[in-house]
Amino acid sequence: MEEDLVLVRTEKEMTESDFLLQVDNVSRTFQTPGGDVHALQGITMNIPRGSLVALKGRSGSGKTTLLNILGGLDHPTSGKVIFNGQWLGGLGNEALTRLRREQIGFVFQSFALLSTFSAIENVDFILRLAGHSLDFCQKRALQCLKVVGLANRRNSRPDELSGGQQQRIAIARAIANQPALILADEPTGELDTGTSRQIFCLFRRLVEEEGNSILVTSHNPLVDEIADQIFEIEDGRIK
Repeated sequence: MEEDLVLVRTEKEMTESDFLLQVDNVSRTFQTPGGDVHALQGITMNIPRGSLVALKGRSGSGKTTLLNILGGLDHPTSGKVIFNGQWLGGLGNEALTRLRREQIGFVFQSFALLSTFSAIENVDFILRLAGHSLDFCQKRALQCLKVVGLANRRNSRPDELSGGQQQRIAIARAIANQPALILADEPTGELDTGTSRQIFCLFRRLVEEEGNSILVTSHNPLVDEIADQIFEIEDGRIK
């Protein structure tokens, strides 16, 4: 009981500025020929800055739909998402594109690397899209590869790397623009247990040493070991 009281006081002491993401009663309904599909129903959650948060649930539970909304790739049918003090619903397409490019990093299950580019070119590319100078792009890309432990494979193409190495390159790309938030959708879904543990430990280190905030969707039980906070979603609702 004493422990519960301490947790309640801590939550009350937190202010809006302590939260990177505020999700208020978000619902998402898709219209299909067979009727409405309620993918999300009244999701409310707050994500503190500098934390690693896990969103768990079975396939089809609504995890990816929620992640797309939090990343500005989709819009809720109702409810609000406040990211870094900005209401996403009030931003136009150009502003959302700029926000995704500069403040949010994405990591996907399938790695999504450019197959004809080397490791460093895959990271450098995202920096050039943001308009940085060539010199800065090359130096920052190499720095990010060092963070994930793959500077020695800078000239390797994706087909010359293992699955775990490809995912680390994808993570290096995600942190390149020093985003406020990294969204990782089932990042270990195609990896074995040992490699999955390495990826989750890397996420933990990015939070503690690089100051990133990370929201990861996963049904892998290993995520429990490294997450600061865990939300479980079922049938579009937070359990």
